[in-house]
Amino acid sequence: MIRFGIIGSNFVSDWMCESVDVSEGIVNHAVYSRTMEKGTEFAQKHHIPNVFADMEAFLSSDIDAVYIASPNFCHFGQAMDAMNHGKHVLVEKPGALNEAQWAEMCDCAAKNGVVLMEAMRPSHDPAITGAKAKLDGIAPVRRSVFEYCQYSSRYDKFKAGEILNAFNPSYGNAALMDIGVYALQCCVLFFGEPESVYAKSVKLHNGMEGMGSIFLDYGTHQAEVVYSKITQSCTPTVITGEGGSITIGKLSTGEDVKFCPRSREAEDITPEKPENNMVYEIADFLDCIGGTADPKRWQELTRITIRIMDEVRRQNGITFPGVELIGE
Repeated sequence: MIRFGIIGSNFVSDWMCESVDVSEGIVNHAVYSRTMEKGTEFAQKHHIPNVFADMEAFLSSDIDAVYIASPNFCHFGQAMDAMNHGKHVLVEKPGALNEAQWAEMCDCAAKNGVVLMEAMRPSHDPAITGAKAKLDGIAPVRRSVFEYCQYSSRYDKFKAGEILNAFNPSYGNAALMDIGVYALQCCVLFFGEPESVYAKSVKLHNGMEGMGSIFLDYGTHQAEVVYSKITQSCTPTVITGEGGSITIGKLSTGEDVKFCPRSREAEDITPEKPENNMVYEIADFLDCIGGTADPKRWQELTRITIRIMDEVRRQNGITFPGVELIGE
């Protein structure tokens, strides 16, 4: 039984704890928060027996693995600390703020004999991997548009003059890092690393990237990634080939997936699934810990995604304090 420690007490941590509760081989065992009051409140909600407000005490406790759901700029340091304490790490997206950080994290995992994996729901969801398995049925692919535009619940406060963490770039936030990473990693999952990348961003008055588009050239196939924290879209992801198309209603949760061959009616290929698809990343994480799966396949997927994000940031001047951009 893997004893799981949670860093962060936001709504994403709520979802993770609920998913752990319905997963075999793992139990919510401890939570770290900056204050005992907030940590205790979260622990009581999820029946977690141990609460810490001191990171060293948390990482020195009897937990086996750590889930990191803190602000983006904390991911690298907290993951490194956890792995150097011999803990397996499941870190929320984005796994790191640049490729150099991610490479150092992967080296640290190997050195300490622990598992490092990014918590990226669609990459582990059978609805998404099932859609990928249908690519031969629409081949050759010529164009794809991976879209994820979700109006942030905190954007209205931003427009009213209150800048919360989600719209503060000093926390490592940008629409690319918070939303675009879903669509971009799905594109990489389907098609790998592109030959070239061109990107444009829309920035808000404080330098925060609110939305953007990425054009990826695969030679015989053109892909576009469209993402936003300041607009809402009901447009599905569409992958189009000479033999038909595949559509995905919502990338993060793998909803409404359709296989549409050119000569036949569209087929709904969405599998039956639990309400919260975080259970799939937990299952793969546990398989890696148990030695029945290799985390390197997902680490490489994350590496390519972050490498492309580095280039997008370089092209559009998306900077974070203390984090270098490639080409500088």
